[in-house]
Amino acid sequence: MSSYRVIQWLLRRITRTFFRRVRTAGLDLVPSHGGGIVVSWHPNGLIDPGLILTEFPRQIVFGARHGLFRIPLLGQLLKSVNTVPIFRAQDLPNLAADERRSANTKSLDALARAVGSGRFSALFPEGRSHDAPHLMELRTGAARLYYRACALRPADAPQPVILVVGLHYDDKDLFRSKALVEVHAPIELPEDLRYHDDLDDAALRTRCEKLTALFEQVLPEVVLATDNWELHHLMHRARKLIRAERSNRASADPGKVTMSERILGFARIRRGYYELLERDPDRVAPLLERVRAYDDMLASVGLEDHELDRSPRLISPWLVLPLVLKAFGLFFLLPPLLILGYTVNALPWIIVALITRLASRHRKDEATVKLLCGAVLFPAAWLTAGVLAGWGHWHFLSAIPSMDHHPALTAVTTMLVCAIGGAFAVRYLHVAGDTIRALRVRLTRKARRHAISELRTERSALHDALVAAVEGIELPGDVADDGRIVEMARTD
Repeated sequence: MSSYRVIQWLLRRITRTFFRRVRTAGLDLVPSHGGGIVVSWHPNGLIDPGLILTEFPRQIVFGARHGLFRIPLLGQLLKSVNTVPIFRAQDLPNLAADERRSANTKSLDALARAVGSGRFSALFPEGRSHDAPHLMELRTGAARLYYRACALRPADAPQPVILVVGLHYDDKDLFRSKALVEVHAPIELPEDLRYHDDLDDAALRTRCEKLTALFEQVLPEVVLATDNWELHHLMHRARKLIRAERSNRASADPGKVTMSERILGFARIRRGYYELLERDPDRVAPLLERVRAYDDMLASVGLEDHELDRSPRLISPWLVLPLVLKAFGLFFLLPPLLILGYTVNALPWIIVALITRLASRHRKDEATVKLLCGAVLFPAAWLTAGVLAGWGHWHFLSAIPSMDHHPALTAVTTMLVCAIGGAFAVRYLHVAGDTIRALRVRLTRKARRHAISELRTERSALHDALVAAVEGIELPGDVADDGRIVEMARTD
């Protein structure tokens, strides 16, 4: 197995530990032959390239700012996956412009040759990570790489393709949250953007500018960019209330929303909003104000839209045997495991939290810091616990000659128990949190019946108003009978 595949496997284990669930979509749209570039936005630091590297089915070559190569471990990791350094002016104020341009030309050619020879390169045209719900100003680097790869590809190689990837996070800096990597179909370039061997420098510059302008049109639709975070939140509120009202009218429980449905539902709301903003702008502001008022009312009672109709289920009365088994495990088997899990993993958890607070200047950096520190500190804690257990086994039991001594086995077993105990501890916290919320929702629904009734009435009226407002607008996805949003069935 190549070093790339080893690193990819290792990073996948790490990202799948940080995220509760990582979903991919559109992998069948990636060509099986030929090279290309992957273009996306950059909202979550090193997590963004990490997810693309681990989830993309073809080999990826990255370009990264040269300063990252100086960071211990990270620098070695970047080199092991053939990452090419990019020299930015703001990082090297003392370097002559000609020297910097020369170094970047070499880096561009290295990436271009990799793409031309059949690999993929992932770029973030914004040039830096950020915390905005919309894109920053795009730079021409991705476009220049594309045309350079076309120029340097072997004569018998196909022209590279351009794939746009949506990176979506339900809570990007939260441990055990969810993520979706969504690959879209290759961009069909119009004739005036295609590469030809006889293009001069001026024509290439014009094409780079036009291709970058095309990215500025395509990327916001793919990543579902919004003008500001308040609008982003209100769109999600509209998505949730419509789903809850539909399922209530159908007397159905569609279950928890998946990341794919979440993003598809948000895409419908966003499409409807911006189309209505062009078609009938005077109608938008009153609807937004109603959604905002409904959101405030919902926050005042501390409930979600679907909890207006039903409380979260605590436990099914029909699962008697599983209930007994769960109780036995909870009271007799789990406590020792949980105690060890909390004890060994508490210190690295505290250290990671402190480092994250001190080292993260922006929210976009938090997940990166947590992932990098956690990938080192938690295994180190398990290893330390294993070594101490093995040493204790040897030290205290060596005086008993009649007993078999296996300190190495004790050490390995302790390490495994610490890791498993940590996983159980995290899961236990989630279950405890869900149980506490279910109980609180039940109490709230009983104590605030009048407010709940008013919210249900307003939710129903808002649902009808929002659906009527986007009538005639083509929206992505289909509405299932239980209120869920599902992908449209493909027609051959």
